[in-house]
This record gives sequence, C-alpha cells and structure tokens, in this order.
Amino acid sequence: MAEELVHYRADRGVATVTLDSPHNRNALSAQLRREFAEALTTALGDDAVRVIVLDHTGPVFCSGMDLKEARGAGSSEQGVNEFPQLLSRIMTSPKPVVAKLAGPARAGGVGLVAAADIAIAVEEATFAFSEVRIGVVPAVISVPVLPRLLPRAAHELFLTGEPFDAKRAAEIGLINAAVPRDELDATVDRYVKSLTAGGPQALAATKELLRGGSNATDEDALAAAFSDMLALSARFFASEEGQEGIRAFAEKRKPNWVPDA
Repeated sequence: MAEELVHYRADRGVATVTLDSPHNRNALSAQLRREFAEALTTALGDDAVRVIVLDHTGPVFCSGMDLKEARGAGSSEQGVNEFPQLLSRIMTSPKPVVAKLAGPARAGGVGLVAAADIAIAVEEATFAFSEVRIGVVPAVISVPVLPRLLPRAAHELFLTGEPFDAKRAAEIGLINAAVPRDELDATVDRYVKSLTAGGPQALAATKELLRGGSNATDEDALAAAFSDMLALSARFFASEEGQEGIRAFAEKRKPNWVPDA
C-alpha cells in the first residue's frame, strides 16, 4: 500500500493540509492530487474548521505537475485535467485558506499559492512560471494568478520563466509577506488568529464579495474560465514541443529549441 502523501490534522478550528512528497519536490502526482482533494473535502465538511492552512514537508512547497506522469501521455490523460477542480475548491472555499511556504514554488505550485486567500513565504523562497521553458503554457494557473499580479510583472514572468524571490513576489501581489525563516510560524499563526476572530458566515460572504458575485454565478464563471484554459494546457503538455521539453528536463539538457551558445 502506497504511503500517504497528504496529511490532515484539525485542531482548535484550524485544518492543516500538509503535502508530504519530498522525494519529487511535492509534485502534483495523481496520488497527491487525489489525497489533496480528499483533505479539502474533509476540511470543508467539518463545521468546527474555521481556517485551512496549506503546509508542506521538505525544502520545496510544490514543484507543479508531476512531469514523469506527463511524459508520453495524451492530452486527455494529462494530470493537469484534474488541477482546475483543486484550484477551484481552494478559491471558492467559504473558509479562508492560508498557504505557508518554507521553500520554493514552481508552475502549478504557484497556482496553489495564488488560489489561497493569504500566502506567507520565507525570504529565501523562490517562484517561477517555468512552463514555457518546457514547451507548455501556464494556462490553468493563469485563472488564479493573473488577478493577483501587476500586469507588467505578469508579462515578464510568464514569458521568460525567470525565477524571482519572495520579496518581489510580495511586491507584485503574489504573496502577502516574505519573512525570516524563524518568523514563519508566528506570522502564519498571527494571520490564522485574525481569521478565526471573524464570524464564519461573514467570512464566507466576504469571500464571495471579493470574488465579485454570488457563489453560484462565480463558480459557473470559474468553471468556464478553467475549461477554456484547460484545453490549451493539456494540448501543450501532450504536444511534440511539450514532450520534448519534458524529456529535456528529465535528461537535464536544453530542449531542442534553445539556440547553441
């Protein structure tokens, strides 16, 4: 039986969902996605839970989709097909979601950060929309990410795939704060305490307001946005260019479209 990759703990109104797959940098494998979705369902169904915290083990918060599983898969078989549901559950959760990063996030991992209501990272954490560098498109994550980012920063970082640090992530709106490592726990605890001071129904209604409308209408709009982006993302993961990029990443070489030095 496979070891559990996502741990769930609820204590005094706070549900902590911990990604625990450090061997592949907490990549969004089929098993991790399934367990992640189950943990969110448990948290959302528990009236005693007031706030959800997304945590991780190992040095990396989340490296994005599991490229080993993406290699050789057709567009209908790509794991990214299941990703919109995870992001939507976080974005439309009536309970505030806090992302706690003690390390880097890449690609789909940055999507999780953007989907959360509040995100705190250690100062040395780095981020990157690395999709274009393996020949795929940051399409699905654009739904939660683009509303967060300054437009000029979005163009630069989506198109170049260049890594950027936590300080800049805070400046452009991706995260709320970059803090010293020894202050991460206390900072997250402070936000959680502030969130639990709010009335549960008032928080849920305020989240709807922040998303721009009634829950039903908003969920329909999100579903439509994700549907459009999903087709683009899955097509590129399965494309000749995307598969070459994935092979190059696995083989630790430059893909064939990078000019020789």
